[in-house]
Amino acid sequence: MAEEKSPYIQDYYAENFAWCYGCGRLNPSGLHLKTRWDGEETLTRYMPRPEHTAIPGFVYGGLLASLADCHTTGSGALALHKAAGHRPEEGLEAPRCVTASLKVDFLKPTPSFTWLEARGRIVEVGARKVVVATEVWADGQVVVKAEGVAVRVPDTMK
Repeated sequence: MAEEKSPYIQDYYAENFAWCYGCGRLNPSGLHLKTRWDGEETLTRYMPRPEHTAIPGFVYGGLLASLADCHTTGSGALALHKAAGHRPEEGLEAPRCVTASLKVDFLKPTPSFTWLEARGRIVEVGARKVVVATEVWADGQVVVKAEGVAVRVPDTMK
């Protein structure tokens, strides 16, 4: 039986681009956020840890912004990979994106100790840029809306 490959784009970032605190698989202290396709949407799921508390019972907004941020760059990488005719499961090195802009609207207090789901819709795909609209869900409610622009890593960062 063939080994099943990961559907998560972060598992295919080059090693020098896999250290992000939010989504870097090689950062031992990081959040290890992972993004995959879910139909036509992108999906990142995360369970907040106790240290992500703002007020007892509620998640710190910075974690929610980080989730939206890394979801945007992961979604951008997925969209660029798909535009090149690839899927993460093929095991090819994935494009790496950084955030060019991120607008985050906090709609409701977010309860602690419940799964967060960032769901993204690809709004625009260019040669280097991807626009992503994201909703973060907790307990069946949208708690955050974000729009981000992810761009392919510039040559100056390689």
